[in-house]
Amino acid sequence: MSLPRVPAPAGAAAVPPLRVEAIAAHPQFRRLDTLQGVLHDLRYASRNNFAGVELYRGMDCAWLRVEAAAGLEAAAAWLARQRPGWRIVVLDALRPQRVQEAIWDDVAGTPMEHYFANPLRGSIHSFGMAVDVTLLDPQGLEADMGSGFDEMAPASHPALHAEHLKSGVLTAAHVAERTCLAAAMAHGGFQGISTEWWHFDHGDRERVRREWPRVI
Repeated sequence: MSLPRVPAPAGAAAVPPLRVEAIAAHPQFRRLDTLQGVLHDLRYASRNNFAGVELYRGMDCAWLRVEAAAGLEAAAAWLARQRPGWRIVVLDALRPQRVQEAIWDDVAGTPMEHYFANPLRGSIHSFGMAVDVTLLDPQGLEADMGSGFDEMAPASHPALHAEHLKSGVLTAAHVAERTCLAAAMAHGGFQGISTEWWHFDHGDRERVRREWPRVI
């Protein structure tokens, strides 16, 4: 894998990047396994993902910035009050720039590129301020969201819920589970995106890119 290409943020001095190998010593990051009420199953650290390969290849990516970590705990606490026994599970969190670049090299010029941030701009995952999540029921089973994690298709687009309900692509139960997940994440200060029911960013994206270190 080639060295990461980390451009300076537009209109500002470059913030020195942080290598993922040094993340454990950085005071502004927390491990996922320290978060109350939150589980994790990092799909890119295994072959259970869209690429079918271990994208993290031994890198420890089970981290978030403290702001996002606190928000995720708040989201989990709200969910526990609303639906006792239900939990949030993290499917992806910190994604180093070098991994984002490797993914982009594979998907650029294909329909899949619309689901990944161009590394020249920067994924919010690479700052430890984005998560991919889903819900677990009291038996530990993932909620049926009507499409799978990283299923890069219109059925995954929250912006199309009304259309999919009308056509039968999604059921009311599918949309209810997605709505519950989004509500929980909103209580933690996260915002979703229009194309992936599982993806949520914390904080102002432009400020994140401009002021905080990108993990490479």
